[in-house]
Amino acid sequence: MKMPDVPKAKKIPQVLEIHGDRRTDPWFWLNDRENPEVIDYLKAENDYLEAFLSEEKAFRDNLYEEMLGRIKQEDQSVPYFYNGYFYITRYEEGREYPVYTRKKDNLEAKEEILLNVNELAEGHEYYDVSGISVSPDNRWLVFGVDTVSRRLYTLHLKDLLSGEITDMAIPHTSGGAAWANDSQTFFYTCKNLQTLRHEKIKKHQLNNPVSEDTEVYHETDDTFLTYAYRSKSGKYIIIGCAQTITSDYYLIPTDQPELPPRQFTARQRGHEYQIDHRDGEWLIISNTDGATNFKVMTCPENQTDKTHWKELIPHRADVLLEGIEPFRDFWVLEERKAGLTQLRIFNNKEGREHYLDFGEEAYTAYVSVNRDMDSPLLRFGYQSMTTPPSTFDYHVFKREKTLLKQQEVLGGFNSEDYLTKRLFIPSRDGVQIPLSLVYHKDTQPGEHTPLLLYAYGSYGITVDPTFSSARISLLDRGFVFAIAHIRGGQLLGRSWYDQGKLLHKKNTFNDFIDCGAYLVKEKLTSSQHLYAMGGSAGGLLMGAVVNMRPDLWRGIIAAVPFVDVVTTMLDESIPLTTGEFDEWGNPKDPTYYEYIKSYSPYDNVQAKEYPAMLVTTGLHDSQVQYWEPAKWVAKLRDNKTDHNPLLLYTNMDAGHGGASGRFQRLKEIALEYVFLFKMEGIKS
Repeated sequence: MKMPDVPKAKKIPQVLEIHGDRRTDPWFWLNDRENPEVIDYLKAENDYLEAFLSEEKAFRDNLYEEMLGRIKQEDQSVPYFYNGYFYITRYEEGREYPVYTRKKDNLEAKEEILLNVNELAEGHEYYDVSGISVSPDNRWLVFGVDTVSRRLYTLHLKDLLSGEITDMAIPHTSGGAAWANDSQTFFYTCKNLQTLRHEKIKKHQLNNPVSEDTEVYHETDDTFLTYAYRSKSGKYIIIGCAQTITSDYYLIPTDQPELPPRQFTARQRGHEYQIDHRDGEWLIISNTDGATNFKVMTCPENQTDKTHWKELIPHRADVLLEGIEPFRDFWVLEERKAGLTQLRIFNNKEGREHYLDFGEEAYTAYVSVNRDMDSPLLRFGYQSMTTPPSTFDYHVFKREKTLLKQQEVLGGFNSEDYLTKRLFIPSRDGVQIPLSLVYHKDTQPGEHTPLLLYAYGSYGITVDPTFSSARISLLDRGFVFAIAHIRGGQLLGRSWYDQGKLLHKKNTFNDFIDCGAYLVKEKLTSSQHLYAMGGSAGGLLMGAVVNMRPDLWRGIIAAVPFVDVVTTMLDESIPLTTGEFDEWGNPKDPTYYEYIKSYSPYDNVQAKEYPAMLVTTGLHDSQVQYWEPAKWVAKLRDNKTDHNPLLLYTNMDAGHGGASGRFQRLKEIALEYVFLFKMEGIKS
């Protein structure tokens, strides 16, 4: 294939001024997806990418088939029991989407298909089903559908007796519903059409038209979002309100859906907490009174004001509390210590407690689906970078663990062929950065070893060392894969997050660079073979580190990258902006403006050499608008002084999460891998 000309987006200077500072943005015009010239430019970039990788087309197709070949196509989830039925999600041979089913009373009963998403998705390039919720009388099913990948869901209703999907359609929702006990009333979240903020809770009654739905709660503070769910105990509809550093809750009894919501306790800026209900009491994880890593509180069911809270588990400086799972006779606390999750079980019957032990150096453990309050079994998940996802039942009173299922990886996979390690990397300010590694046992890390370093580093989101069957294609070709657990995440507690946000954000970038530099210094790889990857806020990380240390990397993959930070955070009409001032800072404040501008990738592109780069986005992205990566690539093309490849891929049918089908996603991974392999000269 003949290479087309390098795409060049035209320049239309747009002056942006605030605090007496003028910025000129020649590619501001790209933020109009209705403009045919914008679409033409994105398509030209896609054509350029395909031409550049034309010689690798067969290899890319083979990679896709290779990754597809590891997936057990006809598969099903471990059943879970709830309200008289076993619920199962299964997949059929050659089909992209799940089939949701249930069986009454026992697993030998006749299968009832709730939704076959493959049939619903016919004729759609993108189709996502969310928030499946069955009414307490087991007759009605509410589910949300997004066909654009904008995370705007339309709610639909299915009569499980007749099997018919009714003509009810509630647009512009978050995709979920919470049923009252009458099985005639459900609560749902409405989204603002411009900002996509979850801003209202409404109530629908089955016999009434949607136009008569009543507003139950309106969150007027545009830095908050709101949502509704049914408590595990089934006794309450809980309306939650959340902001980066503040939580708030309201309660409606499920047997009295006509009542107005009652506030749990007064909203207080900086007070973050979670609530879980069980017989006669509330269990609360709270950061009140300086409990940075949170502590467990409890209060009587009908005395929820903070003045009635009593401490159950104290704050500890070295243990982060992440979640509670209540049962009738016991409850489970998810703790994170030294970066690893521990499950701590409190036995109410015997007044004792114990921990579940896992034993690997780097792993991920988590509470799984536990819908039945009366069960003596805790269902949990476990995986590591060498261990496929595994589902266990743990009998709390017998202390017996049963493996129910481990993800089957086809194609001769053997976990003993791979090694995983955890290192601690010294940062420039003396902090030790955890780093998780995985590689094939036949790979000897050295100066000529290709290494892909991944990180996220924002919102307190912890990237755990998880398994990926697709990643085997990388490891089997001699790559080392590493996760840098940098500040801005929460692996080492809440302070780890606080040290990587607002006016400390540059710690995130420095940590990642220091990890890369250490790997080179210790000759586990070299700058000629070191690659970096991150997505969304991790794409911001990629943009920052490639400006700061372009010489350190052979190549960069930036997926849906948040790179135009100043302009986006000044525009409160863009989705997510108002809710993120406590993450990045509000650039309307001159101090934050100058700090954000000093690292914003788009604002800091310079005339210098950059490494090879693959940038991906989705035209309908609701989280990071497509024009951010498009503008960034246009500016890089206009400024960089090297001849290294710069590629932009836009999925014209998808948004932030990429393709919706389980197989289509593999094609996007194959694109990323073939880019890396081309840089390394790996051709098969």
